[in-house]
Amino acid sequence: MTTNPATLAMVTVDCADPGREAEFWAAVLGGEVGYSDENYGLVTHGGGQRLGFGRVEGWTPPGWPNEGGSKQFHLDLAVDDLAEAEATMLGLGATRPDDQPDEGWTVLLDPDGHPFCLTKAANWN
Repeated sequence: MTTNPATLAMVTVDCADPGREAEFWAAVLGGEVGYSDENYGLVTHGGGQRLGFGRVEGWTPPGWPNEGGSKQFHLDLAVDDLAEAEATMLGLGATRPDDQPDEGWTVLLDPDGHPFCLTKAANWN
């Protein structure tokens, strides 16, 4: 029997506006804003999963597409209907860059410019 040396408690994302990010992602994930001030925002969702947002002075969003690799990470969200999910997230404040990957994936940018992907939930089963 092995013992895990650590448990992932939360992912924290650098941003310019933690409150705006927390509100956006709480709406996208069906979660709640557990905390928000000018320097930090926290979203809880899905049985206690946590997503945090920390303010960084002078933060600039990564570009898309990002051939140089400075994006560092992004979230992939499984959805039942790509078009419906895209419309909902655009209504919440996301934007859609012109450059898109192949069919079955949609790249959007959150309000602070972080790229994230929508993909069909059926592809993950």
